[in-house]
Amino acid sequence: MTLRAITLGPGADLAGFRAATRALVGAGVPPERVAWSVGGAAQLFGEEAGAGGAPLRLPRALADLVPMVVPHRDPERYGLLYALIWRVAAGERHLLEVASDPLVHRLGLMRKAVARDLHKMHAFLRFRRGEDAGAERFTAWFEPDHHILEAAAPFFVERFRALRWSILTPEGSAHWDGAALRFGPPGRKADLPEGDGFEEGWRDYYASTFNPARTNLKAMRAEMPKKYWRNMPETALIPTLVRNAESGTRAMIERSPSVPAKRNPERAVAAMADQEPRSLEALNAIIARSEPLVPGATQAVLGEGPVGATLAFVGEQPGDQEDRQGRPFVGPAGQLLSRAMQEAGIDRSASYLTNAVKHFKFEERGKRRIHQKPTAGEVSHYRWWLDRELDFVGPRLVVALGATAVLALTGKAVPITRARGPFRFERFHNRFEGFITVHPSYLLRLPDEAKAEAYAAFVDDLCRAEALGRELAG
Repeated sequence: MTLRAITLGPGADLAGFRAATRALVGAGVPPERVAWSVGGAAQLFGEEAGAGGAPLRLPRALADLVPMVVPHRDPERYGLLYALIWRVAAGERHLLEVASDPLVHRLGLMRKAVARDLHKMHAFLRFRRGEDAGAERFTAWFEPDHHILEAAAPFFVERFRALRWSILTPEGSAHWDGAALRFGPPGRKADLPEGDGFEEGWRDYYASTFNPARTNLKAMRAEMPKKYWRNMPETALIPTLVRNAESGTRAMIERSPSVPAKRNPERAVAAMADQEPRSLEALNAIIARSEPLVPGATQAVLGEGPVGATLAFVGEQPGDQEDRQGRPFVGPAGQLLSRAMQEAGIDRSASYLTNAVKHFKFEERGKRRIHQKPTAGEVSHYRWWLDRELDFVGPRLVVALGATAVLALTGKAVPITRARGPFRFERFHNRFEGFITVHPSYLLRLPDEAKAEAYAAFVDDLCRAEALGRELAG
């Protein structure tokens, strides 16, 4: 039996794998006759891998699985993926639903490992401020377990679009100049700038928020594995903080209760005003490092869109997919919203999208995380952030999606059916106009026979909002 040798590029060669797979399936080459290896450019039978091969029509679940497994470091990943694609193409269309299948199970574990590595990079990467050609540039060093740099970099583009930054890893580097993202050769930790004042401030903040009475080493290591400590400025404090935890707890218990000294209200207000964030980026930095009011969320989900957008859309809170990806409105409700916006002539990329509550609140049922509606108190807790966020964005029209958004924007419960349409948010002293409509998740919960009519009404609302926004923008 003649083996077909396929050589793919180093790292996560997704394009090469796709081209080789199309050609192999088109030529009818079964998995047992393919030898996969990693080296230079992708090659197939001594020819370019892209030569020939029609595009494959794969189930959505499989199409989503491939880019999450290709970055895995296991050298067998390409062969395993091709074996799965071959079986699906041969007629096993629902194979991914068979969790007990050994191949499906193994690839599922690979996917989870890559997703976990991406999450750790998003959470534990730390930038240092430096200069490049006389201009400010931020640089970070990270050592991922898998080949995730290209998959992870767009997250930092969205988070720090206004900054110039570089991420260095032992396998490659990513560089953002404020307009374009490019990838380069491996970096060195020695290329990092010296520690700056921001790191000192971050260490002071971490030390001030450390609660000795809640020290749990097992939980700390589970959430922040020790391998990442050497690249995070605050972790240098952990041994001392843990060593002093017992005495710190004892001192807290023994400390006599005291009546707080009277404060001068005017001085307190002035001090608070002086500490307020001066930009949307500074506000987002505060939100990103804040603890969720209800524990469990992976990360804070920040607003997305340009400052100065004519339209701003405010939803309830992030869902499961938003929490995992760190972006608003990317789950099923968000996809429905994007479709409705497009039909209404609204450019999503030119609009600002955010939520009243910044962390995902959920209840675990087996392996699923079921959304839980935030309470009025939780909405109130996050209102400070929403108010300042809208101040920085400065939209002409704010579209409230659902009752929770209306509660956040008005400070009171307002029936959606009665208030639907243009609305004045008096709490904002007429800084912008308002518009109320349903949340897209409401449409997903309707019975099938009612969905078409409700969706058409939702699109009509967005058309009215678009026309009003255009009129306000002059």
